[in-house]
Amino acid sequence: MRGRRGSACEGHRGLGEQAPEAVDLVRPGSPAVSAAKRLDEVPNFPRRHYTAGVSRQQGSVDAAWVRSCVEDFVSRSPGNTLGFEEPEPAFDRPLVGFAGGDDPLWRQCRDHIGDFYLTPAAVFQAAFPEAEVAPDALTVVSWILPATAATREEQAGQSRHPSERWARTRHYGELFNVALRRHLVAQLAQRGTRSVAPVLSPAWRRSDEGPYAPCSTWSERHAAHAAGLGTFGLCDGLITPVGKAHRTGSVIAGVKLPPSGRPYRDHRAYCLHFTHGTCGKCIPRCPVKALSAQGHDKRRCREYTERAMNRHLKAAYGIDNYACGLCQAGVPCAGHVPAPEEG
Repeated sequence: MRGRRGSACEGHRGLGEQAPEAVDLVRPGSPAVSAAKRLDEVPNFPRRHYTAGVSRQQGSVDAAWVRSCVEDFVSRSPGNTLGFEEPEPAFDRPLVGFAGGDDPLWRQCRDHIGDFYLTPAAVFQAAFPEAEVAPDALTVVSWILPATAATREEQAGQSRHPSERWARTRHYGELFNVALRRHLVAQLAQRGTRSVAPVLSPAWRRSDEGPYAPCSTWSERHAAHAAGLGTFGLCDGLITPVGKAHRTGSVIAGVKLPPSGRPYRDHRAYCLHFTHGTCGKCIPRCPVKALSAQGHDKRRCREYTERAMNRHLKAAYGIDNYACGLCQAGVPCAGHVPAPEEG
């Protein structure tokens, strides 16, 4: 068990001590489990599920405080679990980054992906139609939740189906990620700051439009890229300083915080295939040949992951969810940004 320590994030409690609707996010069989199970099918939650009423509790909101809220929740909450009888965390220490709501990258993403893709200002306006907030008054808070070494190693040994730890990280880990989104929204509200978790809001939906379909109106990976946390690989996974075996999340807050900056100039800067013409080790990891030197066949990948692997996870692990992720482990970028010689 991890020790409990004081938190700079007021109001922090263990997940089991939170309000009933927060507890429901990790209770097997609860409506929230099915809601979080497949984030591509999240229903339109009541507004309280993705925003929170604003109070006037004293205390400023700065980057250090936000980072502490995320890190403390990950380190202290019993909800950070793989769901085994013997407690085992789903995630190691998170990465946290910030991007301005007026960053030109948001408009570039929309121009590149399609008009349906939402900017932070559009998501915030949909959540708070009564508010008039300029894009430069918004901050996108993004985080990376790294899978543990045990999960990466177990997954690396698989060739056809995801390992049990990987499947549990996809299921129980994403339930925890939803709880983290709502926790941060609630903590910001206690300090008088409005915020919204994009993928839990009615503004989020899947899309089969544009050259990158299937896609969605908000991408957690693109938000993390904008916040300086990583770049994209051949398989479309986000390679970060802690690798690409992770979950990621974001909240858009009505407060101006300094952006983290991006320590790269290209959106594929950490992938050896694109930078050095080497590696490609994720290609043979795909059991259905959805990867090639030309890129990622997203439809073939989805067919296998969401259909065949849903059946497998239910039969093998008793988990009604889907997962694959074989291309995210057993490769040089699984746990760090790879060096050129690793290709």
